[in-house]
Amino acid sequence: MIRLWGKLMKGHKIAEQKTLTINAEKMDYSLFYGYISELCHALDCPTPVIIKTHIFNFAKFNFVKFVKSDFVEKFDYDSLVVEYIKD
Repeated sequence: MIRLWGKLMKGHKIAEQKTLTINAEKMDYSLFYGYISELCHALDCPTPVIIKTHIFNFAKFNFVKFVKSDFVEKFDYDSLVVEYIKD
Protein backbone atom coordinates (compact mmCIF):
# COMPACT_ATOMS: atom_id res chain seq x y z
CA MET A 1 0.00 0.00 0.00
CA ILE A 2 1.28 3.47 -0.92
CA ARG A 3 0.41 6.66 0.94
CA LEU A 4 0.93 10.20 -0.33
CA TRP A 5 0.76 13.24 1.93
CA GLY A 6 -0.30 16.45 0.22
CA LYS A 7 0.28 19.79 1.97
CA LEU A 8 -0.85 23.22 0.81
CA MET A 9 1.72 25.68 2.14
CA LYS A 10 1.17 29.37 2.82
CA GLY A 11 3.95 31.39 4.44
CA HIS A 12 5.97 28.27 5.40
CA LYS A 13 2.96 26.89 7.31
CA ILE A 14 0.60 24.08 6.41
CA ALA A 15 -2.75 25.61 5.44
CA GLU A 16 -4.40 22.30 4.46
CA GLN A 17 -3.33 18.68 4.27
CA LYS A 18 -4.68 15.33 3.11
CA THR A 19 -3.35 11.82 2.68
CA LEU A 20 -4.10 9.61 -0.28
CA THR A 21 -3.91 5.82 0.01
CA ILE A 22 -3.15 3.93 -3.19
CA ASN A 23 -3.84 0.22 -3.34
CA ALA A 24 -0.58 -0.88 -5.02
CA GLU A 25 2.64 -2.58 -4.00
CA LYS A 26 4.98 -0.30 -5.96
CA MET A 27 4.74 3.26 -7.22
CA ASP A 28 3.68 3.32 -10.87
CA TYR A 29 5.09 6.55 -12.28
CA SER A 30 3.00 6.29 -15.44
CA LEU A 31 -0.02 6.93 -13.17
CA PHE A 32 1.67 9.81 -11.28
CA TYR A 33 -0.57 12.46 -12.85
CA GLY A 34 -3.67 10.53 -11.75
CA TYR A 35 -2.39 10.30 -8.18
CA ILE A 36 -1.63 14.03 -8.03
CA SER A 37 -4.96 14.87 -9.65
CA GLU A 38 -6.86 12.78 -7.09
CA LEU A 39 -4.92 14.37 -4.22
CA CYS A 40 -5.60 17.88 -5.56
CA HIS A 41 -9.30 17.07 -5.88
CA ALA A 42 -9.34 16.03 -2.21
CA LEU A 43 -7.54 19.27 -1.28
CA ASP A 44 -9.92 21.31 -3.46
CA CYS A 45 -7.10 22.97 -5.39
CA PRO A 46 -6.18 23.01 -9.10
CA THR A 47 -3.98 20.26 -10.54
CA PRO A 48 -0.45 21.40 -11.45
CA VAL A 49 1.28 20.86 -14.76
CA ILE A 50 3.59 17.90 -14.23
CA ILE A 51 6.89 17.75 -16.06
CA LYS A 52 9.56 15.07 -16.11
CA THR A 53 11.62 16.89 -13.47
CA HIS A 54 8.76 16.61 -10.96
CA ILE A 55 8.58 12.84 -11.44
CA PHE A 56 12.38 12.46 -11.19
CA ASN A 57 12.49 14.52 -7.99
CA PHE A 58 9.71 12.44 -6.46
CA ALA A 59 11.43 9.18 -7.42
CA LYS A 60 14.81 10.32 -6.07
CA PHE A 61 13.87 12.29 -2.94
CA ASN A 62 10.38 10.90 -2.08
CA PHE A 63 8.80 14.35 -2.29
CA VAL A 64 8.00 16.99 -4.89
CA LYS A 65 7.20 20.67 -4.51
CA PHE A 66 4.90 22.49 -6.92
CA VAL A 67 5.09 26.31 -6.88
CA LYS A 68 2.60 28.88 -8.21
CA SER A 69 4.19 28.89 -11.67
CA ASP A 70 3.39 25.15 -12.03
CA PHE A 71 -0.35 25.88 -12.02
CA VAL A 72 -2.38 27.15 -14.97
CA GLU A 73 -5.39 28.07 -12.86
CA LYS A 74 -5.37 30.52 -9.96
CA PHE A 75 -3.52 29.02 -6.99
CA ASP A 76 -4.09 30.76 -3.65
CA TYR A 77 -1.19 29.13 -1.80
CA ASP A 78 2.60 29.43 -1.97
CA SER A 79 3.23 25.78 -2.84
CA LEU A 80 1.89 22.24 -2.92
CA VAL A 81 4.23 19.66 -1.38
CA VAL A 82 3.59 15.95 -1.95
CA GLU A 83 5.53 13.42 0.13
CA TYR A 84 5.71 9.65 0.01
CA ILE A 85 4.87 8.14 3.42
CA LYS A 86 6.78 4.97 4.19
CA ASP A 87 5.08 2.46 6.46
